[in-house]
Order: sequence, then structure tokens, then C-alpha cells
Amino acid sequence: MSEELSTIRSGAEDHMKKAISHLETELIKIRAGKANPQMLDGIVVDYYGSPMPINQVANISVMDARTLSIQPWEKNMLQPIERAIIAANIGINPQNDGVLIRLFLPPLTEERRKELVKKCQGEGEHSKVAIRNIRRDAIEHIKKLQKNGLSEDVAKDAEDDVQQMTDKFIAFVEKHLSAKEKEIMAV
Repeated sequence: MSEELSTIRSGAEDHMKKAISHLETELIKIRAGKANPQMLDGIVVDYYGSPMPINQVANISVMDARTLSIQPWEKNMLQPIERAIIAANIGINPQNDGVLIRLFLPPLTEERRKELVKKCQGEGEHSKVAIRNIRRDAIEHIKKLQKNGLSEDVAKDAEDDVQQMTDKFIAFVEKHLSAKEKEIMAV
């Protein structure tokens, strides 16, 4: 029985770690005023009929704090990359000069900063819900084991352990959110 409990616990912990890493990935995509190549992760370009991530058809680099440059490996990919960026609706208009595409990030207004903080809070809430769902599933598994002969004391200890792990991961979410909020609100 204790082997099954440790399997439940480690499975829940793995899933919670994945929820945190997903949150980190989503927070990177939310821009905080500084140019970051990861902002373009998730943008897919039509590469001769097949969808390809933008970083697999072009070199993305930071020119300065507010400018990204995208240099395609093939010159005829300029238009599809430009269309993909516009279609992604990231709030930046690409500037195509025939050789490379520049993305100029406008300075953030106070209103836009507050919108971005709300977006971060929403992502954080999604992560918290995912972590709580993982906790619920783990506790349901423990209760099934209890029905199959696991002692009540051992089951209660295992549930408390899962709850402590959940609290720890919720605290990680809060830490990530406060760091991102500080980064966004810094002028």
C-alpha cells in the first residue's frame, strides 16, 4: 500500500511541476516592455504548405531593448512570416524592409500595463485551478485505497502530505506572479 501512496504522491508532484512550467512559459509570452525572442513562441508560419514555428524558418534576435529583428533563412519567407505575425495579433506591426523584419515594441502605457497584469493574474489562476484539480485527483485515489483496506490514519497523513505539496506549489505560482507584475509595472 505504501508503494501505491508514493506513486500517487510522485505522480501528483510531477503534474504540479508541469503546471508551474506551463505558467512560466505563458508568462514569458506576456511582454513586459523589453524585447524578448520568446514572445514569438507559438507563432506558426506557412512554410511551403506545412506549418512551422517561426524560430525554425528565421533567426530571431534582439536589436535593442525595444526592437526584435527576424531574418528569414530564405528571402521568399518574408511575406509569410509577416502575415503570421499579423495573424497572431500580438499587438505589434512588423516592418518589412526586404531583407529582414523588425518589430518595434511601443512603450507601455499605464492602462496597458494594468491589462497585462490582469492577463498574468488570469494565467496564474489557471495554474492554481490545475494544481487544485491534481490535488483532488490524488486525494480521490487515496480514498479508493482506503476503501480497499488502507488504514484511516495512513490515508489522513497521505492527504495532509498532498495538501502541503499543493500549498507549496500555489506559493510558487504566487511568487512567479508577483515577480512578473513587478517586471511589468517597472517603468
